[in-house]
Amino acid sequence: MSALLIIDDDPEITSALSRGLALHGYETDAENRADRALSRLQTGVYDGAIVDVMLGADSGIDLVRMARASGVSMPILMLSALSDVEHRAAGLEAGADDYVVKPFNFDELVARLRVQEHRSAQHRPLPPLLVRRTRELKNDCASVTLTEREFALLDLLARHSGTPLSRGAIFDTLWAAEGSSNENVVDVYIGYLRKKLKNYNFHFEIKTLRNQGFTLEGPAPQISEL
Repeated sequence: MSALLIIDDDPEITSALSRGLALHGYETDAENRADRALSRLQTGVYDGAIVDVMLGADSGIDLVRMARASGVSMPILMLSALSDVEHRAAGLEAGADDYVVKPFNFDELVARLRVQEHRSAQHRPLPPLLVRRTRELKNDCASVTLTEREFALLDLLARHSGTPLSRGAIFDTLWAAEGSSNENVVDVYIGYLRKKLKNYNFHFEIKTLRNQGFTLEGPAPQISEL
C-alpha cells in the first residue's frame, strides 16, 4: 500500500480524495498548512504527495520548491483550479511531477499517480544491507565495517526509520545498562557514524531534528542476520 500526504486547505476536497484513494489501495494523511506539510514531507515516510496550489495565505508552489530544495524526492502531483499555461509551468518548474486541473476525473488522477509511482520506483536506489554477523554496511558499490557500538546505533536507527529517537531513548537502549550517566556519548557515536559514512553513497542520512532527536532520512538499511 502506498502512503500519500494530501496537502489542501479545503476539508471537503481532502475528505473526498482520502475516501476515493482508499478505494484504490492508498493510505492517506492530510495537512492544511504549508509549514507543517514541509516537515512531514521531509520525514521520508510518504511515497508521494498531492499538493493544492492555493493553501490559504500560503503557496503550494512555494511549498514544492522548498521541499525539493531540502532534498525531498518523492513524486508530487499538484492540483489547482488555475488552468492557464503560466500556472501549470510554474508548478512544474518548482519541482512538481504533474499538474492536474480541477475539476478532474478521479480515474485519471489515479492513473497519473500510478505513472509517477512507476517512474519513481525505476529510479529508487535499493536500500543497503546491514549485516549483523560481520557488522558491515554494504551495497553494490561499497562496504564499510562498523564497530560493535556503531553497528548497534545504526541498527536501532534503522529499525525506527521515519520516527525520531530522542537522545535519552537511544542512551537508555544502548548505554544505560552499563551504568554510564552521560547522554553525550550518543552525540559522540552519531558523529563517528557520520564521519565513517560520509564518503559513501548509501542514500540515507542521519538527521538531527531539533527538540526531537535523531532519525534516518532516505532508504533505511535492511537488517541481515547472515
